[in-house]
Amino acid sequence: MSDKDPGDIIATDPREKDDRRSLIVRKIWNFNPKDIFTWELAKTVAMGQFLASLICGTAVTSQYLASDYHVDAPMLQSFMGYTLLCLTYTTALLFRTGDGNMFQILKRKWWKYLLLGLVDVEANYTVVKAYQYTTLTSIQMLDCFVIPVVMVLSWWFLKTCYRPIHYISVVICLLGVGAMVGADLLAGRDQGSTSDILLGDGLVLLSASLYAVSNVCQEYTVKHLSRVEFLGMVGLFGTLISGIQLGILEHTNVANIQWDWSIAMLFAAYGLCMYTLYSCMPIVVKKTSATAVNLSLLTADLLSLFCGLFLFQYKFSCLYMVSLVIILIGFIAFNAVATTPNPAEPLGQEEGVHGNSYDTITKQEVVVTVQGEEKEEQKAGEGPGLTWRERTQDEETPAGGRSTKM
Repeated sequence: MSDKDPGDIIATDPREKDDRRSLIVRKIWNFNPKDIFTWELAKTVAMGQFLASLICGTAVTSQYLASDYHVDAPMLQSFMGYTLLCLTYTTALLFRTGDGNMFQILKRKWWKYLLLGLVDVEANYTVVKAYQYTTLTSIQMLDCFVIPVVMVLSWWFLKTCYRPIHYISVVICLLGVGAMVGADLLAGRDQGSTSDILLGDGLVLLSASLYAVSNVCQEYTVKHLSRVEFLGMVGLFGTLISGIQLGILEHTNVANIQWDWSIAMLFAAYGLCMYTLYSCMPIVVKKTSATAVNLSLLTADLLSLFCGLFLFQYKFSCLYMVSLVIILIGFIAFNAVATTPNPAEPLGQEEGVHGNSYDTITKQEVVVTVQGEEKEEQKAGEGPGLTWRERTQDEETPAGGRSTKM
């Protein structure tokens, strides 16, 4: 008797291999670009580039504040953005009723959102701090570390299923980033400090990891709970944490700012860009995924460069256009095939807010079982034809007619 499994024998059948080849050939022959390049994909690309343009806005305003006005107050800039989120979304939660009210959310999950706010604030702070120790090239290269971390966290916690095309797309996008960094080196844009490159690179990796945690938490919250809840809680705790950190670390820098209308306008522009970015990103994350959003944001540096060609007299290189095209190709390929949660491991929702998927499945199984027993009893002649629900209510109703069931 052969030790081979029958499935192995079938898998090695030459006829089956021929059928698979013919199936692949038919798929290639029947390929229709309209099935991939849909209106939904176009909207996804457009929304991703809109987010990248908002990041470009924060970069340009920060560059103006640093180079033209010598303002070094990154925490003040973040504090303004978080304050705007708090004034709008946290206030909206305050006037909600039921489980969506701010106090009910804080009662159940205050420590979770406290940690999330801390992660988000420090992710913004550490990447700005890294510019004091390492070069722009290192930051651009190491900042891409957020993508593999997001993919691992999404696979582990959100049960996201990635296909080979997704990994290929990520590699294509990273090649585009490599072309961008090469163009920077050829154009002499290797800016930044070199006082402690190892510390600076470590801060970039830390920032990328913190951003990944924040993005995955954002994806879970907006897909299973509420976009307003996420933004309201991040705005609340982000304002508190950044305000405390601002008072401790930057009170001297803020006191030394020579305020005029141009500085105030730049701070306002930065705050509005950050506020709009945080408000719109959950919409794109809910439509796609945290990984897709981070891939689309890879073009933010290129958009900042194109603005710098006119504003800061940067040198142009054709490699920048090549990099932009490569990144967009990778982003489109990534979004052409959906990433779906693993059906074998469903992700439950928060209990007490939207219900628990496991409990829902169990209740459905109980209902099916009870209905089956009712039919068997009626066929066997047991009982006067009352349903299970009617018999239960009759048993729980005392002589006075008032049900004891709560």
